[in-house]
Amino acid sequence: MFRLMLLGALAAAGWATVGGILAADSSVPGYVAAALADTARPPADVKIDLSRKPAETIAFAGVKPGMIVGEFFPGGGYFTRMLSAVIGASGHVYAIENVAWTGALEGALAEGRLTNVSLEALPFGTVLFPEPLDIVWITQNYHDLKIAQYGQVDTAAFNRAVFASLKPGGTYFILDHEAPAETDLAGIARLHRIEKTQVIREVTAAGFELAAEGTFLRRPSDDHTLPVFDKKIRSQTDQYALRFVKPR
Repeated sequence: MFRLMLLGALAAAGWATVGGILAADSSVPGYVAAALADTARPPADVKIDLSRKPAETIAFAGVKPGMIVGEFFPGGGYFTRMLSAVIGASGHVYAIENVAWTGALEGALAEGRLTNVSLEALPFGTVLFPEPLDIVWITQNYHDLKIAQYGQVDTAAFNRAVFASLKPGGTYFILDHEAPAETDLAGIARLHRIEKTQVIREVTAAGFELAAEGTFLRRPSDDHTLPVFDKKIRSQTDQYALRFVKPR
C-alpha cells in the first residue's frame, strides 16, 4: 500500500511509471527522484508531496550529491530526509532548530537513520555552522523570523550571517507564503505570510544576487487574505521559491 501511495503521488507530481518503475521527468535529476522514492520515508510525508512539490523544490534549489547544506527549522524533517538522501555519504546537512521548537527529526537521528545529518537547537535566529556551506535552506519559515513571540531576531543581521556562512557562489534558498501588499509585522504574525518583494529587498541588501524565481507553487486561487493554517486554504497557499547567490 505504501508503495502504491508513493507512486501515485510521484505520478501526480509530473513523473511517470512504466511497468511499476519510476521514470523521472527530464527536469528532475535522478538522485532527486530516488530520494522521493525511498520507501523509508514516512507515509505522512508522502501524503503531502502533492501539495509541497518536493521534486520541483529540490531540483530548483540545486541540491546535489556531496553538497554541504545548512537547513533552518527542519521541524519533523520532511525536507531533511530527502536532502540527506540527495547529498549522500559525501555531503552533510547541518540543521538548526529554534530551541523553543521540537519535531520528529530528533527521533530519526537518535535511531541512526540520518548519519549525514547534525541537529542543533539554538536561540531563534542564530546562524552557526562548523564549515562553509554550499546551500542555506529555509522553507515556509522565513516569515517566522519576524514574529516576536518566537524570539527577537534582527533579520538584516541574520541575512548577513547567512551570507558569511556560504562559500563564494553558494545558494541561499527561501520558499514562503505570499502576503498582501504592505503587510506589516502584525499582519505577518497573524497570517504567517510575507511579501516576496520584502524578502528580495532584505536578502539582496545583505549582498546576495537574485538568481531565479520558481513558480511551481504559485496558486492564483489564493487571495492572500487568510492565515496559512485556515482550513479553507491550508496546503494550497500561493507560495514563491527564490534562489539567491553569493557572488564569487
